[in-house]
Amino acid sequence: MEAKKNIIMRIYQILYNYSSQERPLTQQDIINYLERDYGIECERKAVGRNISFLKEMGDFDIETNAKGTYISQRQFESSELRLLIDSVLCSRNVNSVHSDSLIKKLIALGGNDFKNYVKHVYSVKDWDKSENKDFFLNIELVGDAIEDGKKISFDYMKRGLDKKLHSTGRHTASPYQMLLRNQRYYLMLRDDKYEDVGFLRMDKITNMGILNEPAFPLRDNPGYERGINYGDLANALPYMFSDKQVMVTIKCPNFMADELCDWFGMSFSAKRVDDEHFEATVKSSEKAMLYWALQYNSNVEILSPSSLRDELIFTLESTLALYKN
Repeated sequence: MEAKKNIIMRIYQILYNYSSQERPLTQQDIINYLERDYGIECERKAVGRNISFLKEMGDFDIETNAKGTYISQRQFESSELRLLIDSVLCSRNVNSVHSDSLIKKLIALGGNDFKNYVKHVYSVKDWDKSENKDFFLNIELVGDAIEDGKKISFDYMKRGLDKKLHSTGRHTASPYQMLLRNQRYYLMLRDDKYEDVGFLRMDKITNMGILNEPAFPLRDNPGYERGINYGDLANALPYMFSDKQVMVTIKCPNFMADELCDWFGMSFSAKRVDDEHFEATVKSSEKAMLYWALQYNSNVEILSPSSLRDELIFTLESTLALYKN
């Protein structure tokens, strides 16, 4: 049995877990929950007095009407919590154990009715998840390193034929930013070995440590003299390659306008060629644009630059040769 001094907090927890505007709790309801959940015996006067105290504090959004008392406003709406839960489920960065823990915390924010609403909605085991248990620790360490202007060291992992992760070697780098792209978290950094800005997947980084060595300044890297333009960066690097960005002109059927907006935002320019086609100019990494054009093959023709057009032709011919042999 709990001490009665805890009663005010327990009443709030009961209101949070069990009440809503559609389902207010009477004082007798609260008395019953206090005894059932916490072993606290309480009179109606004490319940009413503590509810008044909570309302006077003004921080708990508690309302009372003719039917009872309820939490009038929660930190998140049910639809917002569903969106967050779906985001965790879809994230391949977070392993199944952490995903399950995060989702349970999110569900708890919605109260008991929300728990019943989503109890059959998810099963973490059904989703393809990362095996990296260092993911959240990596986020904290990278954040600290960026804040303190320090370099980091880490192992970068790739899968072998055994489908297991294997280290490709130890890296030392200057971290600049973490970016979410294509349901993956990437770390934007300057690797000391290559002396260039690149992007590595956070879920493949392990054994990270912060070094007592100043990071290479971002603005000292070619192309980043003015810092990071996040909108341009995300739209220009759909596959997170780090080669120089160029202006690319493509020809597409009209229905591809929607795909261009999804991948490159609203920053591309477009003009009609005929009733069924248009030309668009986007700023992108050549490597990324090559992969993007291959993805949509017969619906995308690269017009310029000629070097990218020639590379695409070579790639398509090499691919065709595989199937002719």
